[in-house]
Amino acid sequence: MDMFYSIIGVLCSVFLTIWAWIILNWVWFKPKKLEKYLRQQGLGGSHYRLLFGDMKETAQMVKQAYSKPINFTNDIVPRILPFVDKLIRSSGTNTLTWMGPSPALLLIDPELVKEVLTKNYVYQKPRNNPLGKLLAEGFATYDTDKWAKNRRIISPAFHLEKLKHMVPAFCLSCSEMLSKWENGALADGSLELDVWPDIRTLAGDMISRTAFGSNYEEGRKIFELQMQQSELFEQAIQSIYVPGWRFLPTKRNKKMKKIFKDVRSLILGIINKRVRAMQEGEATHSDLLGLLLESNFKEIQEHGNERFGMTSEEVIQECKLFYFAGHETTAILLVWTLILLSKHSDWQARARDEVLQVFGNNIPDFEELNRLKIVTMILNEVLRLYTPGVMISRRVNEDTKLGELSLPSGMFVLMPSILLHHDPSLWGDDAKEFNPERFSEGVAKATKGQPCFLPFGGGPRICIGQNFALLEAKMALALILQRFSFELSPLYTHAPYLFLTLLQPQYGAQLIMKKL
Repeated sequence: MDMFYSIIGVLCSVFLTIWAWIILNWVWFKPKKLEKYLRQQGLGGSHYRLLFGDMKETAQMVKQAYSKPINFTNDIVPRILPFVDKLIRSSGTNTLTWMGPSPALLLIDPELVKEVLTKNYVYQKPRNNPLGKLLAEGFATYDTDKWAKNRRIISPAFHLEKLKHMVPAFCLSCSEMLSKWENGALADGSLELDVWPDIRTLAGDMISRTAFGSNYEEGRKIFELQMQQSELFEQAIQSIYVPGWRFLPTKRNKKMKKIFKDVRSLILGIINKRVRAMQEGEATHSDLLGLLLESNFKEIQEHGNERFGMTSEEVIQECKLFYFAGHETTAILLVWTLILLSKHSDWQARARDEVLQVFGNNIPDFEELNRLKIVTMILNEVLRLYTPGVMISRRVNEDTKLGELSLPSGMFVLMPSILLHHDPSLWGDDAKEFNPERFSEGVAKATKGQPCFLPFGGGPRICIGQNFALLEAKMALALILQRFSFELSPLYTHAPYLFLTLLQPQYGAQLIMKKL
């Protein structure tokens, strides 16, 4: 018996020693070895700090930056990315930082950024917090062949010819919001309000109508639940992820799982109705879900095998992604556009004149929206200064060369697109000024052919919904300009901040709207 206990003791000691070594190697020896390897290649930047790397300092600097607003300036990087800003100023471009025990290359060189975004099988999407699966997955979070298959199936739904049919739905949603504003105006036709909640609701309504068509009311329920889920997920990612933590029955975990089940049930119900209708010979709906199901059905028929199509679960995830990605991008673009045009009344007047010249007080159609040159210039300039997603991140899937650097597998590459957008060496001395004129001859001319304008990413993984988002924004802005002039309220506080990596106004967008 003593021998038995001795053997058990030895085995436990060996087991604990092995685990201690694995943990010590993960949190110290491997990061220090990688740091030495990367610094020998000339990379500057921060030194590795046990376990947390730069995450603690980053969180502290962000908390301090968000504690107070700033003067109205477009020089917003020190507020939204204070640690990155500090690191770049002290160490220069293409520098080293640490995401916990993992090294990350902060990449600012446009040509190298282009190479990373082009080689999407080598530089893949980072593995996110597993709780993110409760919010949304979809093809934008997949890699390699699964990404390619799902994107191929989804792409037809976003062709310009299909988007034309969605313009009336965009218009209906906008008209409802504008009627609400008009009804709330005072006798002199003025209305002071925070437009941010209404803009978010508008974007959600447009997604609900265009994604689910006749099931619009059920779509609104999904939107509301997804909004709650995103807020819970934002809370969850404020701390370092502990493996297995998501399985604990905490109040937040239970709520996230319940929302996940409720959303899944709602979307699955809509999908099943559509599939039955298609099987009974009904015409395909022209909304996103109908187009997606039609494309998926054709893919399966063409290959004669269901594995070439998307499963019901994958279709559900794509529908959730429509909401998360599509809603936030449009809402953020539109709110910053209203804020900047409130400050720059000359450009607001120019945009209104163009709208009235192209289609007067009528409802615009697809072709007329595409004739709005000044409006397009303004939207591009807003995307440059207040790009919705300020950072593009990738994870190196295999040891590879990037320029003169040799990057090890598992390393992160962080590309702060907003730094490229604000770089005077790329855009001129007025890089941080609002000047839509720079886009008067198009994006290619404004960038001088350099890959330095990335509001929707770049390479093969460029956002599939960029035309969809721009069309929504053009419609909403055109109808607002038709019916209102607007200016900043004295209550407006300029405080851009990041919510789930997306750039939002921390204290809302208080404007004074005046009926025309």
